Amino acid sequence: MDADAVARAFVEHYYRTFDTNRAGLAGLYQDNSMLSFEGAKTQGAAAITAKLTGLPFQQCQHNISTIDCQPSGPAGGVLVFVSGSLQLLGEQHALKFSQMFHLIPTPQGSFYVLNDIFRLNYA
Repeated sequence: MDADAVARAFVEHYYRTFDTNRAGLAGLYQDNSMLSFEGAKTQGAAAITAKLTGLPFQQCQHNISTIDCQPSGPAGGVLVFVSGSLQLLGEQHALKFSQMFHLIPTPQGSFYVLNDIFRLNYA
């Protein structure tokens, strides 16, 4: 497994889906998945999808600056750390963000998000 290729493909898919159809992210999470969004923890695919689709903006555009990854554990997981900016429709200034994903392989040969941590960077 090429962790870099997995990370790049995942990041492209995740942010394209987030920017165009947030409800489509539901399949990336499972019942044991956890999202920490600005410090607030949410667990389970349905609750995470509700959190993401309920954010107080309809349209946005992610611009990715960096993608760092590492293989994780004997089961073939991948840690992915992303930094970039988020442009909200109607806002003049982009918001800088960081996000970390822990991807776990599935028996079907794909990956799901076990852990997802998102933070805006205010500095």
